[in-house]
Amino acid sequence: MYKAYVFDFDYTLANSEKGIVMCFQMLFDAEGYKGIPEDAIRRTIGMTMYDATALLTGETDPYRINALITEYKVRFSDKYMTANTHLYPQALPTLRALKRKGARCCIVSTKTRSRIGETLRKYDMGDLIDLVVGVEDVKAAKPAPDGINAVCRHFGLAKKDVLYIGDNTIDGEAARNAGVAFAAVTTGTTKAAEFAALPHVAIMKDLSEILTLS
Repeated sequence: MYKAYVFDFDYTLANSEKGIVMCFQMLFDAEGYKGIPEDAIRRTIGMTMYDATALLTGETDPYRINALITEYKVRFSDKYMTANTHLYPQALPTLRALKRKGARCCIVSTKTRSRIGETLRKYDMGDLIDLVVGVEDVKAAKPAPDGINAVCRHFGLAKKDVLYIGDNTIDGEAARNAGVAFAAVTTGTTKAAEFAALPHVAIMKDLSEILTLS
């Protein structure tokens, strides 16, 4: 059993696809960006907002990209995101089982800590999560190891005692860069075969399979 289980958020613990797609579509409608398919938006989930916005719009000017991100958050995400974010059915039972075994459960995400906190409060699950590291807490976002390393430093954990769980190859790369074990979950848009080239201890259909690794 690992001493700490560190989770990605979007498409790993929670499905926020509806909110993300909705907010991007409203932003694109408001700003005149046409013909951007829903599937393209879904495939950016797990990227930073900056990278996702740049990729989807084709914009290269940092000022313009940051202006779009601000509009996304203030006009749309603040209103619609958390209401349209839902935990996967296996999330709470898995977290509770890990906590009963004495493990630490943390989150490292490219989402903001403040937005993740809204979902934790929505589900009254603050006692199940020991630490949240959001994109605003690190110098470099995943696949850089900064977030995972922050968890290890905070709790004085050896890398061998940490398992990182995520739905994207970005997560697998972050785990490799941090020197911790990685378990993939296929609840996002990344297929099982795409994880094969990355070091992993498991490729899971859902979070409940973590308990078989303990």
